[in-house]
Amino acid sequence: MKLIKYFVEFLFVVFFFFIFKILRLKLSSNLSCLIFQKIGPLIRNNNKIYKNINLVFPNNDQNENKKIIKNMWCNYGRTFAEYMFLDFFRKNKYLNIKVENLSKFDELKKLNKPLLFFSGHFANFELLAMTIERNNFDICALYRPLNNVFLNPVMKYLRTKYLCKDQIPKSIPGKSKDGTRQLLNRIKNKKHIALMVDQKVNEGIKVDLFKKKALTINIPAQLALKHGYSLVPIEIKRVSNANFVIQIKENIKINSEDDQFSITEKINRELEKMILNNPKQWIWTHDRWRI
Repeated sequence: MKLIKYFVEFLFVVFFFFIFKILRLKLSSNLSCLIFQKIGPLIRNNNKIYKNINLVFPNNDQNENKKIIKNMWCNYGRTFAEYMFLDFFRKNKYLNIKVENLSKFDELKKLNKPLLFFSGHFANFELLAMTIERNNFDICALYRPLNNVFLNPVMKYLRTKYLCKDQIPKSIPGKSKDGTRQLLNRIKNKKHIALMVDQKVNEGIKVDLFKKKALTINIPAQLALKHGYSLVPIEIKRVSNANFVIQIKENIKINSEDDQFSITEKINRELEKMILNNPKQWIWTHDRWRI
């Protein structure tokens, strides 16, 4: 039964990808925004979304929360449509994607250290690894494989061809550990890494996110402590339709007294800033605080 569901989802996605390719970027982005605003609330638990928003913004009124949710679904839809135009984003280096502090990339190269760039699911987060790689960083990107066995190969193909050629699946407890082996190999070779740190995980450590415990990935902290990685927050914001601004933040400061808990806390503080700065483009549907 689950395979039938996955196959129907696959056909749905392929159909819309085909339509989007015909309509081109601007029209597809606008259309997909409207579609997701209509169907999103029907397929995801609104109670969970409101609960998450209320935890972060306890003083918001109902109208403000509705605006956040409406914009979130719109951004979700635009990002979905933009998968068909990753080749356009790749070829037109700074036409739609502006890096506010581009010189920061040169500063990071001079460190002569392995770097771990981290962010959250904001705007079109997929464009972050693309932008880093296009600025001559030898980078690998960790991603969570989709549950849909028909759709996952398609998304992996698009990511590998247009976003970042070295894609490493996150290992899932009870399933293949191939992703862990691949990551260890990249770490051994001091390769740079791009990683989203805001998803719910099955393994990690309990660290406060907006003053409530959340099971949080601790790979960045481990890499900083054991392998000398420098941790770099990077933020993306959709400024209009399919136009984006990226900002590279200051590296996380790590001292001799830090451990994986204190470093992960620092990472979550950076994530909190990103969420407060751009709540309408963060994916609130994740069950982030469920432990």
